[in-house]
Amino acid sequence: MKTEKQKMLAGELYNGADPELEADRTHTAAILRAYNFSANTSPATEAAFKTLFAHFGDNSIIRAPFFCDYGSNISIGHRVFLNFNCIILDVAAVTIGDDCRIGPAVQIYAADHPRDHALRLQDLESAKPVAIGRNVWIGGGAIILPGITIGDHAIIGAGSVVTRDVPPHATVAGNPARRLAT
Repeated sequence: MKTEKQKMLAGELYNGADPELEADRTHTAAILRAYNFSANTSPATEAAFKTLFAHFGDNSIIRAPFFCDYGSNISIGHRVFLNFNCIILDVAAVTIGDDCRIGPAVQIYAADHPRDHALRLQDLESAKPVAIGRNVWIGGGAIILPGITIGDHAIIGAGSVVTRDVPPHATVAGNPARRLAT
């Protein structure tokens, strides 16, 4: 029998109110609370992210405030910059490649919910990984939905809602985001 955490990480339906998952989120919230109130980008802060995240690349910066569910499912490459007020719902893997620039208030969601209302009433959730390639620029306020892959060197316009994969070198914008001629 799988634990709820094992189900979550496998992309299966799971109960997010599970005590183990609650404890993991509480632990992460305490670390982020300390970080968000210190607003400090010192080497000590980088060390904290290296212990919280699955991977935190060298010379990467996350500006406070920053919010995530677990942290342990986030991999951030080298020289990545996340501006103020970013949110990553990392109930599945969220990977951000080297040299990405992510604007303020960007939201990256690996968290998903069943389309069947009866399952939602049982407090069941699911997850789909998000993969962001190298040298991607995501404009402020953009939202990346569960299961999305964004190719290397892509540009996501500010305020866009990305509902489909974005190929390498593409520029997309809008709600839903659509490819622009370049």
